[in-house]
Amino acid sequence: MDDSSPRTPIEHLAAPAGAPSRYAAFAGLVDLSPAAAFIRDSEGRYLWANHAYAHLYHTVPEELAGKRIEDFDAPAEADCFRALDQQVLALGRPVRHTLGYRRPDGSAGQAVGHRFPVRENARTCVAGIYVDITDHLRAMVQRQEAEEHLQALRDHSGLPCALLSANGRVIEASAAAAELFQLSPPDLVGRRVHTLLAPEPGLDRLHGKWNCLIARRTRRVETSALLVDTQGLQRRAQLHLTTVGHSAARARHVWAVVTHQSLAHEAHPPLTAAQVRILSLLAEGSSNGDIATSLKLSRQTVDYHLSRLRELLGAATRPALVARAYVLGILAPRAWPPRSATAAHPLSTA
Repeated sequence: MDDSSPRTPIEHLAAPAGAPSRYAAFAGLVDLSPAAAFIRDSEGRYLWANHAYAHLYHTVPEELAGKRIEDFDAPAEADCFRALDQQVLALGRPVRHTLGYRRPDGSAGQAVGHRFPVRENARTCVAGIYVDITDHLRAMVQRQEAEEHLQALRDHSGLPCALLSANGRVIEASAAAAELFQLSPPDLVGRRVHTLLAPEPGLDRLHGKWNCLIARRTRRVETSALLVDTQGLQRRAQLHLTTVGHSAARARHVWAVVTHQSLAHEAHPPLTAAQVRILSLLAEGSSNGDIATSLKLSRQTVDYHLSRLRELLGAATRPALVARAYVLGILAPRAWPPRSATAAHPLSTA
């Protein structure tokens, strides 16, 4: 692979020990450069090489001077390198190449750089400077593979998850996350998180936990949120929030994973703390009299609250009322004794 660049002949080159001083300017720039550089004549004989180039052949620059390509490279590679030299000499202008070569450890390597014509003692020679990109390419391949594995895990786990920016915008989203909001993944990406949350009293607490994450006062948070989809249906979700990357003073990204979610439902008036407590005691098996005693309420007040709860949650019986409280995410699905799903979760740090 090659492409031509504007002609930039170099009139002053670097030389091996004892060579004319006209090489000095070039040597000062590249002799200790990590990029491998060389100068050869039209016969493939080395006039000069820097330390990085000599290292490729387990030698020093002085050992290369005066030798030919074939003295160090296998015939097939020597023929290839000679052909590239001749291409530059024929065109009379710089040419960019990406080429393969054998690394010092015997593994295959890749380098990218330029060959270009230079004048020395009234003859045209070939100079080249190349950078080894093997490790860079390998890292890119490994990163791509890691991203593909993460995407496969994300999409096939069935868990709704999304990568969020520090300012609360969706950067990536799984298919399950998009389905939760009745959107396609491309439509979910770019949305602001606050547009996906239903208004509720716990929003201030959720915002405070988010600020703790972004400020790196904690790395992981387990919390609860009331989500709303594009049809206006709501569902209570248990969220695991984890910061990504730890080099900056503030977190740049947060992974949000929904581990549990309630049944989607129409919005209803928020329940009072007393109503949620009554549901918790009811789920625990308490009778109306026990609930009244525990909350220091009259039986009539408890009866009224239960009647109101059956109306709000669409449940005709006590067992149905408890079941609805769980599937609607009012009660925490993994807690005993029963408690509100919006009760504060402790912050956990790694």
